[in-house]
Amino acid sequence: MVEFAGEPLGRPFTKDEMDAMRRAAQDGEGLFARTFKRLKDLGRRVPFAEDLLAALYCALDPTTDKKVKLILFGAAAYFLMPADAIPDVFPIIGFTDDAAVIAAAIAAVRTSINDNHRDKARETLKR
Repeated sequence: MVEFAGEPLGRPFTKDEMDAMRRAAQDGEGLFARTFKRLKDLGRRVPFAEDLLAALYCALDPTTDKKVKLILFGAAAYFLMPADAIPDVFPIIGFTDDAAVIAAAIAAVRTSINDNHRDKARETLKR
């Protein structure tokens, strides 16, 4: 198994991480606000900003299936966690683990993210 800083990559989530994801799923609007603030702070340096916002719009859509919402909120919660596999303070490589988690989540629910969600994300980033 591949390890990073003594932790196996691909390890199961801890109880605290799972609790954080559950709390995030119960507060969709708050999670969106915190994620958008972080994206705004990071500016255009995050290459997957549009995908993340489209996924969040999908998760906030009342017609989206609950399983899809849980997957997307879990990925967003991981993006917001200050401690992760590769700390975000490292230029470029710091976001690779975040991007991988978000890419996996989006791939898992790609049929639920529609053009309306993507259009809203593009418009939000333009503002």
